[in-house]
Amino acid sequence: MQTNSSIPSNNGERLMRILVFTLIISVMNGTMFNVVLPVISRQFQLSPSQVSWMVSGYLIVYAIGTVTFGKLTDKYSLKKLLTFGLIFLAAGSVFGIVSTQYWMMIVARLLQAVGASVIPALAMIIPIRYFSPEKRGRALGTSAIGVALGSALGPIIAGFVSTVWSWQVLFVIPLLALFTLPFYRKYLGDEKGSDSKIDFTGGILLAGTVAALLLALTNGGLGYAVSGLILLMLFILRVRYAAHPFIDPLVFRNKAYTSGLAIAFVLTAISFSTPFITPQLLAQLNELSPAVIGLIMLPSALITAYMGRKGGKLADEKGNPFLLTTAAVLLIFGFICLSSVAGMAPVFIAVSLIFTVLGQSFMQIALSNTISRTLSKEQIGIGMGLFSMLNFIAAAVSTAAIGKILDFGTTTVRLNPISRNGAAYVYSNIFLILALLVAVMATLYFVQFGRGSKKDPAERAGTARL
Repeated sequence: MQTNSSIPSNNGERLMRILVFTLIISVMNGTMFNVVLPVISRQFQLSPSQVSWMVSGYLIVYAIGTVTFGKLTDKYSLKKLLTFGLIFLAAGSVFGIVSTQYWMMIVARLLQAVGASVIPALAMIIPIRYFSPEKRGRALGTSAIGVALGSALGPIIAGFVSTVWSWQVLFVIPLLALFTLPFYRKYLGDEKGSDSKIDFTGGILLAGTVAALLLALTNGGLGYAVSGLILLMLFILRVRYAAHPFIDPLVFRNKAYTSGLAIAFVLTAISFSTPFITPQLLAQLNELSPAVIGLIMLPSALITAYMGRKGGKLADEKGNPFLLTTAAVLLIFGFICLSSVAGMAPVFIAVSLIFTVLGQSFMQIALSNTISRTLSKEQIGIGMGLFSMLNFIAAAVSTAAIGKILDFGTTTVRLNPISRNGAAYVYSNIFLILALLVAVMATLYFVQFGRGSKKDPAERAGTARL
């Protein structure tokens, strides 16, 4: 897809600079409250499952909103959608600031999630609409800078704010995103898709499916899983027989797109395991506080922020398969290192994280770029929205699966002969298995996308029109 000729060419670069700041605020808002959950639990006398709604409720609405906004870009302009989203995010933040009861905090987080979920759609579609395919990797690499910085700053700022003031002050930080709104309204064009009708019934069924399945993953319960499967079947029937389905079934007949989604789902789940398992490892084996854990994880995030644009440049110059190979090598090496040093001094963990976190960032750039090039212009909004939604579901799957494994406690089985700490065997084994899975999925990627020209093999896979 080419850039819109009616929009000044330098608007893309301006928008990407604004987007980086927006992503920092968005990612921070998604991670800051994780650090203060124990404080909230004590203040309101809540059980772990009750207080988890501060995170799981946000995640569910955020995932649903991401695909919904992706679909809405087929009908409305990004400028209007972003204005709505940022105002909703601010409204939720203000409500959280003045809240005095826990249920009010939950409502505030849900309102925030509705508004903030426009940002992933923005981060996917701006590089596609405002940059030609040969420059899109750099744009996606720029987005990765915002994600990395937000991930690095979130836990540290949360720890500082909750110590010096009150955890409720964290609701103030997302208000900073409002400062970007005048710039977005200035530089975003009024381009919108051609769809005139939206199947809201199908959208509701999809939202219910995602909510039920995420609840089954995060909170457990057979009822949620059964409800999710029933809603999924109803959604499939709706898509097949509705005159204007929420998701055009033709997009799933695009073999390159569906294959890319499947591969991306597993690789994303593998990548998102790092930010979950590492704090568990450092807290359980090294007995570190949340603030210190944040500092241990900071160098990898800062280096990833610095290298993000370079990863996008590699995708543009060498092709997505080259960048994915680089990402896979970094992830495999990083996981093997983590498997070997689990239970040792935290400095070894900090160094090993540099490879895994950087590999995760490069992997996301390569996968986003690959999948975007398998879609026609008419499918970009909903196609990339689905991709973003599956990223969050993959993160939930990864967290739930690894959490269940860790619940079993220590093990006497040692897969890595270098590991010497018996208490660390379970962590060491997980990291080693993750390294193996990366190698398998990278191989599958090359089977699907690794053929064709050296410069742009992924684009070749997306040239077939439905």
